[in-house]
Amino acid sequence: MRYRLTFVVGLALGYVLGTRAGRERYEQLKKSARQVAQNPAVRNTAESAAQQGRQFAGKAYHVVSDKVGDRVPDSVAQRVRSLRERNVNGTGQDDWGTSNT
Repeated sequence: MRYRLTFVVGLALGYVLGTRAGRERYEQLKKSARQVAQNPAVRNTAESAAQQGRQFAGKAYHVVSDKVGDRVPDSVAQRVRSLRERNVNGTGQDDWGTSNT
């Protein structure tokens, strides 16, 4: 789904940049894109896909950490544990100022 969306966005961008239709056509495309993005069905589908992606990522994270956990240095394992505990407690940010979204 993401690749299709990227292709469509690229196609629209290429059209806008490559056409001589001018500002009017650009505004039409922009309005259409905004309407699609605000469509409840599109928003629900995007949120469902994001939620499913988060679930798969969480499962993959636990599988990988279980298999790799014994093979990493203690300092790295301790750092990961502290980040997990901090995220469970609800801060949601790491030391670099990025959020956990």
